[in-house]
Amino acid sequence: MDPLDGVSRETMRRLEVLVETLERWQKAINLVGRNTLDGAWKRHIVDSAQVVPLIPADAKTLADLGSGGGFPGLVIAAMRPDLQITMIESDARKAAFLGEAGRKMELEKPPKLVIKRIEVAAPASADVVTARALAPLDQLLEWSNRHRTDAATCLFHKGKGWQAEVDEAKKKWDFSPDAIASVTDRDAVILRIGPYTAAADLRDRQPEGRRR
Repeated sequence: MDPLDGVSRETMRRLEVLVETLERWQKAINLVGRNTLDGAWKRHIVDSAQVVPLIPADAKTLADLGSGGGFPGLVIAAMRPDLQITMIESDARKAAFLGEAGRKMELEKPPKLVIKRIEVAAPASADVVTARALAPLDQLLEWSNRHRTDAATCLFHKGKGWQAEVDEAKKKWDFSPDAIASVTDRDAVILRIGPYTAAADLRDRQPEGRRR
């Protein structure tokens, strides 16, 4: 299923502007893998767009961690203009790209751009947290813990090693992920994670006789 089916002409044009801006800026700074630029529409736009149907309809705020080339943050901003999106990106040059691309896309609700490291940026208190090609899952959960509401949904793009990342992350966190098959890569998934807690918190809540 194509996640762009039914998208309005205006939204499609905004996504085209994003790709055009990316192609210009890529000549000066490395925003995406150079071997992915020729197939940018599928590798980046469609790949990002597939998380949109997974965003709860009643969500109001979204934090995109390590927004880089605008994926998935700017794609979501184009497709879900009702959301107030915060994009956190510590690289000033990439942040400059995000600012210009957002302006050229003429988004209905421009995202808030935070140019700081994820772990020191002011908490976003977001209903949804997204990240793509950023860090191992246990690190993503740690960073997301700072920027989510207690009932938030996390949506993370993961490649073929996703199961090993889940197993490793479960040593630190208690969570139940849904793995949704990617529409752009047969070995990849979108990990959807609802409320979660640190494993240490769980042990502390157990009755004395059940602790190990």
